[in-house]
Amino acid sequence: MKVLFDTNVVLDVLLNRSPHAEPAAQLFVLAEQKKLEVALGATTLTTIYYLMHKALGARAARKHVGTLLSIFEVARVDWDVLSDALTLNVPDFEDGVLHEAARHANAEAIVTRDPKGFSKARLRVYSPLELLRTLTM
Repeated sequence: MKVLFDTNVVLDVLLNRSPHAEPAAQLFVLAEQKKLEVALGATTLTTIYYLMHKALGARAARKHVGTLLSIFEVARVDWDVLSDALTLNVPDFEDGVLHEAARHANAEAIVTRDPKGFSKARLRVYSPLELLRTLTM
């Protein structure tokens, strides 16, 4: 199964945000073990770099982005993705962009802690814990 991770799930792991970090980190482990095919929207990586740079400095930000690039495929964000996101008519354009990036990357699902942001999703939407339970059944 190919899954696109929402930015909030990645931040949970990188910032060790309890109690959300644990199930998300377990999904990272499954991805590292190649038991789960994973992707990030290109915009997620730029957001992560920006936030990590502000909090920890450029060196740490580069390290985190490098680690993510070693685990995750990057789902493109181009004219087609942005245009399709506009037609979704979702309240948060960023969520629409991630949905369409996932769809264009042939992902089957999105993992997020913000299911309301994906209420009009055409893809399956999981919380990290739901996805973990689904994969370990």
